[in-house]
Amino acid sequence: MPLAKRDYDAIVVGSGPNGLAAAIALQQQGLQVLLIEGKDTVGGGLRTAELTLPGFKHDICSAIHPMAAGSPFFKTLPLHEHGLEFILPDIDAAHPLDDGTAGVLLHSLEETANALGEDRETYLRLIAPLVKSWPDLAPDVLGPLHFPNKPLALAQFGLSALQPATLLAKQFKTDKGKALFAGMAAHSIQPLSNLATSAIALVLMANAHLGGWVIPKGGSQQIANALASYFTSLGGTIQLNTYVKSLKELPSAHAVLFDVTPKQLLQIAGHKFSSLYKWQLERYRYGDGVFKVDWALDAPVPFTNKECRRAGTVHLGGTLSEIVLSEKASYKGYHSPSPYVLLAQQSLFDDTRAPAGKHTAWAYCHVPNGSTKDMTVTIEKQIERFAPGFRDRILAKHTFNTKQINEHNPNYIGGDINGGIIDIGQLFTRPALRWSPYKTSAKGLYICSSSTPPGGGVHGMCGYYAAKRALQDIFKLKPAELNTLPHKQLDY
Repeated sequence: MPLAKRDYDAIVVGSGPNGLAAAIALQQQGLQVLLIEGKDTVGGGLRTAELTLPGFKHDICSAIHPMAAGSPFFKTLPLHEHGLEFILPDIDAAHPLDDGTAGVLLHSLEETANALGEDRETYLRLIAPLVKSWPDLAPDVLGPLHFPNKPLALAQFGLSALQPATLLAKQFKTDKGKALFAGMAAHSIQPLSNLATSAIALVLMANAHLGGWVIPKGGSQQIANALASYFTSLGGTIQLNTYVKSLKELPSAHAVLFDVTPKQLLQIAGHKFSSLYKWQLERYRYGDGVFKVDWALDAPVPFTNKECRRAGTVHLGGTLSEIVLSEKASYKGYHSPSPYVLLAQQSLFDDTRAPAGKHTAWAYCHVPNGSTKDMTVTIEKQIERFAPGFRDRILAKHTFNTKQINEHNPNYIGGDINGGIIDIGQLFTRPALRWSPYKTSAKGLYICSSSTPPGGGVHGMCGYYAAKRALQDIFKLKPAELNTLPHKQLDY
């Protein structure tokens, strides 16, 4: 029986990378799709603005994109035809130590391993199999819990990935190797003693040797703009400046997908849900927040280590033990006096980010959820530790505490940029324990944000899988009829 007439076949609320991915996946099937965004531009965490001085373009949230070039879904889209240009930094990431040395993540697997000296074989043993199997393994790792396409490869990955980072890091012999791994694992924004914190480190390292930690020319906004352009080229409709607070505000549709976290979903549609589903969403846990600083600089960051001067991303946290203490502190509600700082220096490789001869820097540290403490001096002190003279190069700065970043993006509850903590308790059951994490208890309503598997990051896979679920449930497309993964993938 054909579906009854509606204003739209499907509506997507929220235009972050997952909302855009969901809208595209639905529109690709020839449906009539409306994408609604509360702000005057699309993007969610993919936004760029002149936050400090005229001509200095700063990424408001997401800055470096280890998963964007390697996303199984994004790689199928002709985004380069819609203005997206990726730049690969000389070095993907660097992690300096106080003795002037640094662990480096290079494009080459062998060169990265060789640079670690005594830890060469450990690095190759952990990362080489993942690099080799990633094209086939990615849909399993970056998706909901299901019977894997490559069970043996996934099992091999899982043996390492499910370990606490503090345990797996001990396989490295040198301080450099341990620190490099810890800095990667700290992207999980939780204590490194937690189970599965090794997973993010392994995936980030492997992707450096695949698509690389790319920088979008002109700012992160360009990824969102390209996705939006492709969506509208397929016939999709975008409605801006419409902040949805209730289902009553939406046109009629057969399916509505929400690129929001459980807190907003309950506010918008909680009255439609079963008591059990509401109970689960109400108990959804958010993680640590971030305090972020953007600088306009009159020269590059003067890192003591020369390799750090060529890296797109620099992890400033010192040794493994220092990073462990820092991440534990914010989780326990304290502010570390020597926090792990994630710093990006896009203008070294993208001259559109600042006036000629000038530069930008972007950095954040982890803080307790909801913190309003100003961490600017603490972050700058940590940068000065590895780049003496940094403060002398500052022309202007802009800061975001957790409250301000949440006001900018409602999905960042208490400053949590991952849409909820991704610990073992919410790794596969985000946002609720259900056979399909994207499907709510109300017919036709879905959640497609980073509060669903596989979680945070610019990869669009949450949106893709949510759209796939809706296509099967509502529009009765069988898996064989879907534009499903793996596709022929495009090279940028």
